[in-house]
Amino acid sequence: MKDRTDVKINNIMPCVPTRDLVVFPGMSMHFDVGRPRTIKSMKNAMEGDGFVFLCAQKDVYLEMPEKKDMFKVGTVAKVRQIVKAPDGIYRCYVEGLRKARLAEFYQYDDCYEADVRLVPNYSRDKLDEEEQLAVFRSVMDEFEQYAKVVPKMPEELYTQILGSKTPVQLFESLAFNIPLAFTDRQGLLEAPSASEKLVLMLSVLSRETNVLELERQIHSQVHSQIEESQREYYIREQIKALQNELGENEDGLEGNEIDEYSEKINSLELTDEVHDKLMGEVKRLSKMGMMSQEGVVLRNYLDTVLALPWDNVTRDRTDIKKAKQILDKDHYGMTKVKERILENLAVRALTPEVKGQILCLVGPPGVGKTSVAKSVARALNRNFVRVSLGGVKDESDIRGHRKTYVGAMPGRIMNAMKLAGSKNPVVLLDEIDKMSNDFRGDPSSAMLEVLDSEQNNAFRDHYIEVPFDLSDVLFITTANTLDTVQAPLLDRMEVIELSSYTREEKFHIAKEHLIKKQEDKNGLKASQIRICNDAVYKLIDSYTREAGVRNLERQIGSLCRKAAKEIVEDGVKKVTFKAGNLEKYLGHEKYLPDVVSDKDAV
Repeated sequence: MKDRTDVKINNIMPCVPTRDLVVFPGMSMHFDVGRPRTIKSMKNAMEGDGFVFLCAQKDVYLEMPEKKDMFKVGTVAKVRQIVKAPDGIYRCYVEGLRKARLAEFYQYDDCYEADVRLVPNYSRDKLDEEEQLAVFRSVMDEFEQYAKVVPKMPEELYTQILGSKTPVQLFESLAFNIPLAFTDRQGLLEAPSASEKLVLMLSVLSRETNVLELERQIHSQVHSQIEESQREYYIREQIKALQNELGENEDGLEGNEIDEYSEKINSLELTDEVHDKLMGEVKRLSKMGMMSQEGVVLRNYLDTVLALPWDNVTRDRTDIKKAKQILDKDHYGMTKVKERILENLAVRALTPEVKGQILCLVGPPGVGKTSVAKSVARALNRNFVRVSLGGVKDESDIRGHRKTYVGAMPGRIMNAMKLAGSKNPVVLLDEIDKMSNDFRGDPSSAMLEVLDSEQNNAFRDHYIEVPFDLSDVLFITTANTLDTVQAPLLDRMEVIELSSYTREEKFHIAKEHLIKKQEDKNGLKASQIRICNDAVYKLIDSYTREAGVRNLERQIGSLCRKAAKEIVEDGVKKVTFKAGNLEKYLGHEKYLPDVVSDKDAV
């Protein structure tokens, strides 16, 4: 049989672009072809003189490569066998003969061909004999180091490589038998002389040795750290990794979850104490099983803490005229309350660092204490949140439960901050006079810290466990009476009394707010109903007797419903209510005017 370097080869021959495969001259191997054009190219080679040009493509995922997608150097090989597999793939057996350079690449409808220029498999060495010997020995030494760390190297292969006598023998023994990345193999194929190939092989072996050694160290380290208590976690991690590899676990990856928590914590402007505490909890979570009970508790804790507005602040409105317009539009009267709010605004405009004003609005039901607080939030351009304190009798409702308890959750203050979404909202503490105490603790005492401007810059909720700054919050409390509010709590608040409305104030409130509100609520247009002024006065004098306007609003609502019924049932265009016809709709007057004596009495 002729030597492979002496075979006469035509320049134009079938070509197969290989994926992740480099064949060396002198190397025999099996590989599969599945693309229609490559199958046809192999068949053409088999039917012709048996030669095929095997050249690797740069991108292994490319289905139809062009010349620019191919490496410039490949191997001319002799096709020895082609066998069709059951799934339509052809298994080929080839023997590499000559190294060749790709001159031109032809694409046809059903196959590929290449115009190639043969080049020597091994060009003349530029190194002298001593340098060649030094390279030879260095590669031998590096291979021995590589053999120590590579798992399960066959004894025959080890002996064969160490028995190499020449640089060419050593190179071919290594290149043909050691698993290397296809880019490394391509580089080795392109290197001209045997010594240059060995120098490149030396760097590749050195890198592989370092990587394998590192892998072994990591494996040994991990193995030594895993104790019996962590065995279940380790197995779960392996299952999860396999599921990810199979694409079966796309919904939640715990590693990503840990990274997300860390990124969120680092992105927030937190004090060192809070940052260290949260990062410690994340570290603990990373060491726990995905479905462990404590892991669930930690996840809930981190989600709750990170949902708090640690650094989100809204800008206050400093335009006092605009704020006054909003307050006047929303509420009639209430001069004292509005004046105090505007004073507060003016002080904040001059000294923004002034913290912690707590206002307490006291007055009978229905005078608009809660709605005033909403208007204040609008006037200040702040977020608003309401916390109802009626019936609260457990200290944990204010300060939260400790994480150790089942079903633990933060207190109402922290929940309010979470709902507000900013660090400086207006928080309305409604019905502060309705709090009671029992054997579970006194919630009023817990409120002392919340409402103390000297203490609330580091409020500690039992669940959150880290200090949270409440000093930027404007707290507004409401109460019907101050008799049941504890003296220390009352001392922390500035009390503003909302007295009952006069007859004239009630009239204006009804005309400007209540009638429009009830019309909208009952689906009526302004053109369909008219409540005359004398009717409004009669509603105030004869049908309601209260401090606020709640019953007055109910009576107006009743009139709107009567009007709606007439419009729908009788087809009336417009219903007018006067003092004279109120009795027809609302029944007899409920309150008669007081009889005043004609004569002066002592």
